Amino acid sequence: MAPTTPSSHRPRKRRKYPTGSNNSLILEAEGGKSSPAFPLVSFLWAARAGVSQWLVLPLILMVVGLFRWAVSLWGYSGFQVPPMHGDFEAQRHWMELTIHLPMSKWYLYDLQYWGLDYPPLTAYHSWLLGKISGSVLDPSWFALDDSRGFEDPKLKVFMRGTVIASEYLVYIPAVVNFLRRYTRMQGVPAWSASIALVAILLQPATILIDHGHFQYNTVMLGLVVASLDAILAGRMLWACLFFVGALGFKQMALYYAPVMFAFLLGVCIFPRVRILRLLNIAIITILAFALLFTPLLVAATNADARDYLSASAEPPLLQALPIKLSKDSFLYAPVFQLMQIIHRVFPFARGLFEDKVANAWCAIHTFYKLHRFEASLLQRVSLGATLASILIPCGIIFRHPRASLLLPTLASVAWGFFLFSFQVHEKSVLLPLLPMTLLLANDGGLSKDTRAWVGWANVLGSWTMYPLLKRDELRVPYFVMTGLWAYLMGLPPTSLETYRSRTPGGESRPVSEPRILTKLLHFCFYLAMIVWHVLDAFVPPPEGKPDLWVVLNVLIGAGGFGIAYLWCMWRLITQCWQIDRKAAEEESRKKKQ
Repeated sequence: MAPTTPSSHRPRKRRKYPTGSNNSLILEAEGGKSSPAFPLVSFLWAARAGVSQWLVLPLILMVVGLFRWAVSLWGYSGFQVPPMHGDFEAQRHWMELTIHLPMSKWYLYDLQYWGLDYPPLTAYHSWLLGKISGSVLDPSWFALDDSRGFEDPKLKVFMRGTVIASEYLVYIPAVVNFLRRYTRMQGVPAWSASIALVAILLQPATILIDHGHFQYNTVMLGLVVASLDAILAGRMLWACLFFVGALGFKQMALYYAPVMFAFLLGVCIFPRVRILRLLNIAIITILAFALLFTPLLVAATNADARDYLSASAEPPLLQALPIKLSKDSFLYAPVFQLMQIIHRVFPFARGLFEDKVANAWCAIHTFYKLHRFEASLLQRVSLGATLASILIPCGIIFRHPRASLLLPTLASVAWGFFLFSFQVHEKSVLLPLLPMTLLLANDGGLSKDTRAWVGWANVLGSWTMYPLLKRDELRVPYFVMTGLWAYLMGLPPTSLETYRSRTPGGESRPVSEPRILTKLLHFCFYLAMIVWHVLDAFVPPPEGKPDLWVVLNVLIGAGGFGIAYLWCMWRLITQCWQIDRKAAEEESRKKKQ
């Protein structure tokens, strides 16, 4: 019998993952048995061995799509609340007027009934969706004037479907591509990236507003994420195009504009001046804006449009121009159209804030009524406070234009805008929450410390919108989506796993955990939110103060968002310091060689 040869098989060495990636997701017991660190990990537990992303990604997209559709089955803004109804009716009305009226009338038609007040790309989007319904489905849904307040169930299905279709065409591909590129840059394994993707796509505030309350915020947010993805790929001109598209869809994208400007200017100056790149970026940006407005301006030059615009009241911006144009001038109608669009998109006459929103001005107004001051003074104070809040992060990203610093910079600046800028809506909290939530895809983004802060901010953001969601009869989706997200992430009030100290076994380094101060701070806010819900549900407010609980919501939310702003700033500064330290060490090593 031939002697047996020793086996050539060698046991596979355990792969060492980068700091804060898979070692934040797996707990190892004394017996060597692994278990998920928090419930969301269990959802993709079977994929930890390296299942193809072509199998994992469709599963994720189907699951998050089902949750979106489930939320869409509930109420929406303004349902059975005549005469103005709500945001659902506003979006439907814009489809109605864009398919029936010439472009010259889009920003002038019956402004008292949901006049169009979003940038041109939203108008084109409304026109496209209205055309699909008007020519293929039921034209009565968008009959001019006669369809106002229309609430047919089939119309609801169509409108809900347009939100999901728009999101799956813009937002979700942008997030998937961004995470794929960003996690590779950060050295994060594919399994960790998939878990972060689920957490980001199940972000409760975005789902509740777009698929519950009813809006198309994810189109704008998706274009912003696409711009970030282009930056990671080194395609600065594409980044400009995508970001102009975001600005052209919703003016709220201005929350990110200072960061994008500072970053793009920084890459043209540091480490060396690149005049050609700067000129290319400037030209592409100008051409993109020109392309956005050209259809509306060209439509204003025909004879009927000129007569209509000449007979209309001039917008304030046109009256304020230093050069007075004659109504017979060829330029009068296009300039009128441009000034009217800007006037509608930036309604400074509406006041410092709208409704009760958890920002600094509404909180101050609770104790000292700001309406005593002139609107012009409030605008200047708001501008000064906003600039002061964004100066440091914009300065950092300008001097250190690195893609790895973009997310904390965007979050810091967006929080600054939300807290201090003019005309803030409660739904604007989606803007700082987006880059903050994308931090989950960072190396160490799923560690307990980062997960605690990102999760706390998201739960707080959803909670501050509860009065709005309550009016829309969205209590059940709010509690289900927010509670589910908190449970999946191991967060209060469903779990204390994120805040529980635990040292993993094996050779992995200890998982980054929240500090004692962080735990106390977060627990105080979680407790305040729970107590507030009990008061709102069972204790009627005292006579003469019907909005007491809403005002309390504003005060708690504003304080929490201020803390979130400071945390994002601290994270940006420490991350920048670490980059500078590594660069100094590398330079010192080169000199020694």
